[in-house]
This record gives sequence, C-alpha cells and structure tokens, in this order.
Amino acid sequence: MASRGKDVYCICKKPYNSQEFMIECSVCKDWFHGSCVDITEDNASYIDQYHCPNCHCVHGPLVLKRRHLPCLELNNDKEEARIGKMRTGSKQFIEELKRKQFSCSELPVISLKGWEATVEYLNENGFTLPILVKVKDGLDLVVPPKTFTVNDVENNVGSMREIDVIDVAKQEDHKMFLREWTDYYTAAKRQKILNVISLEFSNTKLANFVDPPRLVKEISWVNNCWPQDEEDPMFIKPEVQRYCLMGMKDSYTDFHIDFGGSSVWYHIVGGQKIFYLIPPTPTNLEIYEKWMMSSQQPETFFADLVDDCYQCTISEGETVFLPSAWIHAVLTPVDSLVFGGNFLHSYNIDLQLQVYEMEKRIKTPQKYFFPNFEPLHWFAARSIGEIIREYREGGHEVPKHLISGTKTLITHLRDWTTKKKPSENVPYPISHKQLLRDLRKELDRFLLPWDESQELRNGRAAEATSGPYFRCGTKRKPKGIKRRKVAWDTAQFFKR
Repeated sequence: MASRGKDVYCICKKPYNSQEFMIECSVCKDWFHGSCVDITEDNASYIDQYHCPNCHCVHGPLVLKRRHLPCLELNNDKEEARIGKMRTGSKQFIEELKRKQFSCSELPVISLKGWEATVEYLNENGFTLPILVKVKDGLDLVVPPKTFTVNDVENNVGSMREIDVIDVAKQEDHKMFLREWTDYYTAAKRQKILNVISLEFSNTKLANFVDPPRLVKEISWVNNCWPQDEEDPMFIKPEVQRYCLMGMKDSYTDFHIDFGGSSVWYHIVGGQKIFYLIPPTPTNLEIYEKWMMSSQQPETFFADLVDDCYQCTISEGETVFLPSAWIHAVLTPVDSLVFGGNFLHSYNIDLQLQVYEMEKRIKTPQKYFFPNFEPLHWFAARSIGEIIREYREGGHEVPKHLISGTKTLITHLRDWTTKKKPSENVPYPISHKQLLRDLRKELDRFLLPWDESQELRNGRAAEATSGPYFRCGTKRKPKGIKRRKVAWDTAQFFKR
C-alpha cells in the first residue's frame, strides 16, 4: 500500500486513509479509492490487471481473471434435445417465428409527430394504444448518437457493474460483469445468443447521456408524486425510467407484461426490434394468467392462445410508447442498442392495479415487482386528491379516467392496510386514515355535486355525467377555456 505521508492519491487527490479500500493501477502504479473508480473490495479479487481512468485511454479497459460462466457453456446433446422440445428461444423457434404470419387486421398503433405526443393528446384520446414516433424531434428526448456503442456503455456505467444476462435458448438469467459482457458482445464469433434487458443506470455517468421524453416526465408518478424532501428511509425512490438494453442478433424476450402494469418508453439508438403486441382485454389477461401458471408455458407460444397478435417493427431512430398492461414479446433481428424506461401514471390506474394483483397471485419473485409499488400509490393518492380539489374549487371538469381510477385506488389502499401493518407500505408522513377520508370526500363531492332535481328540470342530467369529463359544483367551465386547456392543468399542477 502507498506511503502514509502527506502524498495524495487517486483522482480525488486526497491522502491515504487506512479506512478506505484502494486499488493500484497496473500501469502507472498510482493508487485509487474504490469508491472513486467504482471498484468494490470484493470485485477487486476478480481483476487481473487494473487500469485507472487515465491509463484506460491508452491501454484499454481492465483485464479480468478467467472464470467459469455458466451462460457461456455449450449445451450437450441431451440439453440441445431438451431446448429443441422447449422451443421458446431455440434456433428452430426463432426461424419459425420469422416465418409466422400474424393478424391481418389494422395494426393498433398510433403514429404521431414528436410535438404531438403531449399530455393534451392523452387527455383528449386516452392512453390505451401504443404510440409510435418515427422522428424524435419534438419529444424533448435526449439519447446518445447512433455512433454510441456497447463499449461506451461500459465506460460510463463501470466495467465491474454486475448485470443480469439472459441465455436466450434456455430463457434463463445469469450474472456477468459488464466487462465480460462487452468482451463477448464484441467477439468475432459467438457460441451462444445472450440478451441484456434490465441494466438500470440512473446513478451512473451514462445518465448524463439519456433523459426520458417530456411526456413521460410530465405524467410519471415517480417524477411528480414521490416527494424530493420527505424521504422515508424505509422506502427508496424507484429508479426505473432509464434502462439500457443490449441485444444480440436473434435474441428473443418471451411474452410478458411489464412490472406493475407499467407503461414503457423505448428508443432504438442502433439496430431494430420486432414487437409482438397483444391488447390487455379481460379475456387476454385471463388467458395470460393461466399461461403464466401453466407447466407447459415454455412449450406454448402465447400468441396461439389469443384471437389477435400484431407484429410491429421499430427501427433505428424511432420511439415507441407502450400503454399499461400490453402483453408483448420482442425479437431482435440485428444487434441492437436501446434506451427506455418504465412509468406508472393516472391514465390506467385500474389496469396497473389489476396487473399487480395478478403478479401476487402467480407468485412473482419479489425482485421482478415494480420497486416500492404500494408506497408510490400512497404518494400518488395524495397528489390526486390535491388535483381533484383544484378542479372542484375552479368549477372545472375532471377526466373520467381520474374519477374511475381514484375509486379503484381507494379500494386497494384500504385493502392493503387491512392485510398489512400500515408501516409496511404507508410512507412517512402520510396518515393513511386521514388520506382515505379526504380522498373519499373529494370523490363524493364530484359524484353528487349539484341539485339533481334542478338538473332534471333543466334537462341536463344526462349531460352532466356523460362524455370524458365529470362536472364539478354549480359552476360551468368558463367560456373561452377549451377542454384541452383545462386538461393541461394536471401537468401544470405537478410542476408547481
């Protein structure tokens, strides 16, 4: 170890501290704090030659000791026979999938310009169909240029970041260091097809290169409802809006619903993806749940069980928004680099909660749940109550999806507090009883806000509860304020 004098070390230029782990660069022989170069003491045991940030530029990335990686093992004949029978993810399966014909009916995908994908659009049209934006201009989306590579991902996330890697043929998860992944991804010959779909990088340097679309930031509950200054040490803010996906040619992700029924934004920096989309109708969700519970799932192509499955190709430079609970599979026809993220919002509260309850019924492993799903819903309930109160006090109209979603939300929040101790899912400083009372009171004011007999005499009772909005109070919407403008207030509220 370095001298204990007043010499300084590392990129932080601080003196030696016996309480901090340090690692020596194999080239320049300087010492670096593990915390400064993203190397833990445990991970250091896997390193053969460490190259510091300066030496990395000349001598390349660090060199790891060779170790056994199960995901790179070649299958024996017996294993190959089992995979062939399993079908999903096998070479035979991929070839059959490429030849398969899907629904001939019109593709249920809305094409928009970037500047058209706004909160106003969702308030007018809902968020029930996938949205495809072919050019990102107007989305306020920040992503790296198409010259960005897997090596650049490693340089900005860290060579020793441990990531989840999927063995496509077996549809099994394995662990690798990002350095090992980059070596294999860039190798001239690959013996197996691997896929990375869950590298969350919010707390790395890569986050400086990616900022989600404006629309996502304006409607995401994590962005707008999770408080910045009321951190409860029991509940950490979910980090789910910045994922990097690195897929090898012919990698395949089987049919699934994103955790918590969350929606997804997805931008192709390089390559191409083919989506197989199935709408979340009650029938399809029922079939999906049975399929997830079936012992025959690996041998059953889910699209064969439903009436319609739509094929949609997303190419380089395009962005897609998938609404809540859409069932989908993804094929990667060429090596691809993708950035995306998940978000919960107020447009499909019912579906989000429905999927969450399904996840519990099918005994989904805890690591595959949306992080802190229940605490987030308490914060969302508090924000929704304030939004509804603003509508009421302004005499404006409230979107029906917010009314129906709030009803469902109240039911589930009450149910969660009866099945668990409030301390297990209610974040500080929320008083769950008071919040439920206040939210119920606001709903009651909307559902019976005026003298019904007077409405009947005026012949307007039907009008009062029809259309995409509910009227509030005896006031009418002020003349000159368009419905789209009133809807925009929801986003503006969050910004205050």
